[in-house]
Amino acid sequence: MKNSKQRFGDAGAESSNRHGLTGRSGRLAILTALFLLVSTGVSLAHCDTMDGPVIKDAKLALDGNNINYALKWIQAADEPELKEAFALAIKVRKHGKEAKTLADRYFFDTLVRLHRMGEGVGFTGVKPAGTPVDERILAADRAIEAGNLTPLAGKVPEEMKHELHILFDKVMALKNFDVDDVKAGREYVAAYVSFFKFAEGEVHAHAAGHTDTGAGPAAAPSCGHQL
Repeated sequence: MKNSKQRFGDAGAESSNRHGLTGRSGRLAILTALFLLVSTGVSLAHCDTMDGPVIKDAKLALDGNNINYALKWIQAADEPELKEAFALAIKVRKHGKEAKTLADRYFFDTLVRLHRMGEGVGFTGVKPAGTPVDERILAADRAIEAGNLTPLAGKVPEEMKHELHILFDKVMALKNFDVDDVKAGREYVAAYVSFFKFAEGEVHAHAAGHTDTGAGPAAAPSCGHQL
């Protein structure tokens, strides 16, 4: 017969083995889930892709030597860092094709990083052109371009259409702002993001007719969720 010390030792070893298996199984499940998320390659938002609106505005800023195209995507407190990156990029991109590519990418990364930081989301790099984006996001973009909600037909439940129209009308009312009016630009982006989030189905984040993020005009609004 085993003495009490041996019995406790055996029980401890068995418990340790069980916990070890549970721990390994849990870690395996987490890693599997992460792999599945990454392997799908689906981005619910497009604010950190080369095809997205943030990078489009970054290109306009650099090509037109006007940082105001980009400032609306970040918080006012982050403006000094972005302005410094912009000045360096403008200076360096004049020194040949490769220098231009590096300078532009430096500015893109800085802008998206600051934008994501303003959202409280970690920066994972700028995704390449062609990165898959949720179809509702693409349809919402097309709706703004077309000036009507036809591209979203069949993609939003009937009971959401009234508020969708309210949010869309707000976007369209603010769309033609002066690029040098950064405050107006941030108000447009706030309305733009609220419209997109609602189109994605984030109805809990909005009350009818309200399109701000609660952070005030000085804050860059969230661009949606990223997987």
